[in-house]
Amino acid sequence: MSAAGRRRAGTGSYVDLQVNGYLGVDFSQPGLTVADVRRVTEALVARGTEAYCPTVITSPLAAYRAVLPVLAAAMAEPDLRGHLLGIHLEGPFITPQACGAHRQSLIRKPDAALFDRWQELAGGHIRLLTLAPEQEGATALIRHVVRRHVVVSLGHHLADKPAIDRAVDAGAACCAHLGNGIPGLLPRHPNPIWAQLADDRLTGMFIADGHHLPPEFVSVALRAKGLDHTILTSDAAPVAGLPPGEYHTMGTTVVLEKTGRLSVKGESSLAGSSATLAECVAWMRTWSGVGDEALTRMARTNPLRLLGLAG
Repeated sequence: MSAAGRRRAGTGSYVDLQVNGYLGVDFSQPGLTVADVRRVTEALVARGTEAYCPTVITSPLAAYRAVLPVLAAAMAEPDLRGHLLGIHLEGPFITPQACGAHRQSLIRKPDAALFDRWQELAGGHIRLLTLAPEQEGATALIRHVVRRHVVVSLGHHLADKPAIDRAVDAGAACCAHLGNGIPGLLPRHPNPIWAQLADDRLTGMFIADGHHLPPEFVSVALRAKGLDHTILTSDAAPVAGLPPGEYHTMGTTVVLEKTGRLSVKGESSLAGSSATLAECVAWMRTWSGVGDEALTRMARTNPLRLLGLAG
């Protein structure tokens, strides 16, 4: 993909840390090919996502064995390596009561040996791990992966402040889709959202697609975290980019509405986003009063810095 081709896109130059798939391609589905990854990458670059982390969600063990070597092979391709920044594992070390669209039956306890096997399959390309900090063994796993230069984010959890403090002290650096991946009803206070917003050591990642979070929440979160500790992400689902309709993806049936809202059929739970990161930036621009320079920091500079790639 040439620089000229990227300039013709004219939609931005953003970095998305959570892309579960696109145009029907599922990064967690056995049968994934390098050609699939190339098709997704070309489509995303044309729509303003210059680089991204392909994300593997909570899956059967056979799925990890199948997809991780393919993603690693894609990262070795000359035309792809600059666009694929590393694999994001979201799960399976999460909390069952906060699993969202992840399949509860596939959740596992934190396991350093299992992570190491996956990292070997991935050729060392796992760059970001999202886990629940209150799970037994989570603190030890955080220390283990951080020593191996993997960034840890907190997500799909119900951790109290002491558990969050332990995780951050062990090296956790950010919060995955803060405000989502959590039950709809929480204690007024304390609760995990306040604890993560208040911790200045944690960078907050937010799904800014107009469906996951209301503007009021994003506005308050931005004030709490500040520009340098805020990251926008799409959390694009495998069916993102497809026409409205019903689809089977991520182990369940989802409904993609004309509005772009994507949810589990018959439930209120969202099932990822149908947006690109450029569309998320555009949504922020319509109401937030945040200028283009600040939006670029949240959708490019800060993600690169989190991964240690700034500059």
